[in-house]
Amino acid sequence: MSVELRKVETIYQGYCTLMMATLSASDGSSFKREIEHHGRAAAVLPFDPERKVAMLVSLPRAPAIWAGGPPELAEAPAGLIENEDAEDCIRREALEEAGVKLGRLEHIGSPFSSPGLSSERIDLFLAVYSVADRVGDGGGVADEHEHITPMEVPLDQLWVWVVQRKIEDLKTLALIYALRVRRPDLFPA
Repeated sequence: MSVELRKVETIYQGYCTLMMATLSASDGSSFKREIEHHGRAAAVLPFDPERKVAMLVSLPRAPAIWAGGPPELAEAPAGLIENEDAEDCIRREALEEAGVKLGRLEHIGSPFSSPGLSSERIDLFLAVYSVADRVGDGGGVADEHEHITPMEVPLDQLWVWVVQRKIEDLKTLALIYALRVRRPDLFPA
């Protein structure tokens, strides 16, 4: 069955835009769906292959807290792409959030993060870093009130968190799996 987008109306516009889409199906029926739009995003999992650690950030997420999640999520550094390309965005975010200057980025993919509701695509990257690349404190931009705590996590501990289902952020989970597939030598057997 084919579906055609007939009309989109803006319901709310602020940090994100909420829209109502009217679609029609090849059987003649029509139906409506909500769309949340806030633009593209990028995320990176910086990892140090020598010390076998990864850099994550911990921060409170109001939607996760409201839905019964933990008071803070462990996440890969990420952010919305603003008048820049995904690579520049993630280099900026890694420096702001984690205090890490990134070199070469390995692009993993650009999946839709939650296609049943959101138009967001997120560019996912892996990046090698070393102690010398820790050039700042991280923590985010002060006036954005993100309450970010950078944390280096041993890869064996990170994998334990995956097995124990303690990684509750989808982009971070995808990046950890991607790293384990590409670099199994860094993880316990």
